[in-house]
Amino acid sequence: PYLRESDVVWKTTIWRAIDMNETFNQYMYFPQDNERNTQGRINLVNLIVTTAANGDFDVYEDDDMKIPQEWDKARANLAGQQVIRVDTGEEDEDGNPIYVDSTAPGEPDFESFKKVMLKEYWYIDKQDTRQKVRIVGLCFIFDKMTYQAGTEVPLSGQKSFWVPMNEMNVRQVLVNANAYEASNDVAERSYDDIFIQRYFDSYITRESNVYNRSIDDYLTGEDAILRSQDIENKIFDIESDMWEY
Repeated sequence: PYLRESDVVWKTTIWRAIDMNETFNQYMYFPQDNERNTQGRINLVNLIVTTAANGDFDVYEDDDMKIPQEWDKARANLAGQQVIRVDTGEEDEDGNPIYVDSTAPGEPDFESFKKVMLKEYWYIDKQDTRQKVRIVGLCFIFDKMTYQAGTEVPLSGQKSFWVPMNEMNVRQVLVNANAYEASNDVAERSYDDIFIQRYFDSYITRESNVYNRSIDDYLTGEDAILRSQDIENKIFDIESDMWEY
């Protein structure tokens, strides 16, 4: 719904990750083979990539959604690179054709997309004095293979592009695609329902801060987990601390 800026009395920006290795989140990851009988379902990354490639909505390089990214560049980033052998048209002294290795964009490997990054605004609306959340951006995190100095090199934790979740065209795509409901085949949820109802398991990776850094920039292991939980608790405490009994 429309929100007046003057109605927002407090706001913070949160980045969180949805790990699709978690059992609860695997309905976003499967089915992988969309050519088979999948009851009309499609996984989240395939849905976003397919519709973005069709030009249904724009994608962006930055999480502020201010720098548009052309789809050819976005696709090349998703796919990584593959080595192909090119015939030079020449022959060696034995009469054998001479080939050289060249790199070219590969095909996106949807199985390598294991995380979803969300950017959210948590705010308090003075009209009803309630704390609310709005998801404003989505980005896929994936692993890919590329080539450096002729050697295949794995690159992990790569970001794809940012999808503006508040745009009508994006919401229309999410509304029209259903995800699998493990406990009840009748209770189908669209991907739009999933994000609005927050039907996913996630953890915070960053909050807006003076240093403009993520948690893993200064903490690791259990300390990072505790810091993520601390930020989560602080956000929910803000709403309850508004009231006096």
